[in-house]
Amino acid sequence: MSTIVITGAGRGIGHELARAALAEGHTVYGSVRSEADAAKLQCDLGEALMPLVFDVTDRAAVSRTAASVAGPVDILINNAGIIGPRPERQSPLAMDFDGFAETLAINTIAPLAVSQAFLPALRRSDRGRILTISSQMSFMGYRKSDQIAYRASKAAVNKVMQGLATALEDEKIPVVLVDPGWVKTDMGGPSADLDPAQVAAGILSLAEALGMPQTGRFFLWSGQERGF
Repeated sequence: MSTIVITGAGRGIGHELARAALAEGHTVYGSVRSEADAAKLQCDLGEALMPLVFDVTDRAAVSRTAASVAGPVDILINNAGIIGPRPERQSPLAMDFDGFAETLAINTIAPLAVSQAFLPALRRSDRGRILTISSQMSFMGYRKSDQIAYRASKAAVNKVMQGLATALEDEKIPVVLVDPGWVKTDMGGPSADLDPAQVAAGILSLAEALGMPQTGRFFLWSGQERGF
């Protein structure tokens, strides 16, 4: 069994990832932003779930919390994310720049900060692995201009994690990106076509099988490789 850290475990894909990992008998740490959220998460998923309380943009809190995890961490899943400003304020011609900066802070910068903070614990494992949830909306082949802050933040995190994969190659810590598809969550909405439990199971299977031949690559939740 593995020890898994999942950011943004309070709802959506992160919540389902934690549920699926616990059902398989893994040791699961799930991050939330408050003690109240931590209590709710344990109420939902049981006392076996170990909550970590920090905001992913608070780098000091992230570092303190990561240092408190004594044992090795086998899998880190950077899942926490936001959709960004309101659609009408997320266009190249009408941008909420403060909201854009917040979107980049959470979706792009935080996954790197969290990865760096947990690297000592990942290095203590003989199979440390990092997965970061990206999006099909990051694809550079699209020229769509809607939700451009979100699209840009996910395209940027792809490049950041690709670089991290290269930097960790000698240490044999694989780093990959995952496209979860359009999922029925608070972010994806009720019209989405994928069930979060199904997607979580696929991501967990990918995480368990992940090795160095896959590092630096971008995968669909189902395990199929996709392009950047």
